[in-house]
Amino acid sequence: MRRRVPWWVLALLFVVLPVLEIYVLIQVGQVIGAWWTVLLLVADGFLGAWLMKREGTKAWRALRDALDERRMPARELADGALVLVGGTLLLTPGFVSDIAGFVCVLPFTRPAVRTALTRFLTRKFLSGPGAPGYTSRREHAQTQGQGQAQGQAQTRQRPGPDQVVQGEVVD
Repeated sequence: MRRRVPWWVLALLFVVLPVLEIYVLIQVGQVIGAWWTVLLLVADGFLGAWLMKREGTKAWRALRDALDERRMPARELADGALVLVGGTLLLTPGFVSDIAGFVCVLPFTRPAVRTALTRFLTRKFLSGPGAPGYTSRREHAQTQGQGQAQGQAQTRQRPGPDQVVQGEVVD
């Protein structure tokens, strides 16, 4: 069963963020002028493209080095994904998205974002159904009841049937 994205996340992405971008653009335009704001957005886009190319090249080189050394490139893949997302945000017009993009792309802020992303993904994918040692609430209640009745608690390592189904592979 797939989990749906909560409505408030979609509202944030498609309503609140664009309104915030427009508000910030108007405020900056009132302070420095419309033409300077447009010039700043264009310069910001070029800076973002250059930074994305530079950091993307570094991330690609690090990924290839990790693969050549035959080690798992987890950090390198995360860096590549963050550079891709950050570069996309930098190319999107607006100052709020540019701030988020710079945080993802800059080499001195990226490790903090990578750590937060790793924690989020670990919590998301290693705590639900299919995770090692996972038992549902119903299974947990059943095993607790059985354990109390038998004097010991039993837990399953994986959800699913306990039986082995015999079969034959046909090519």
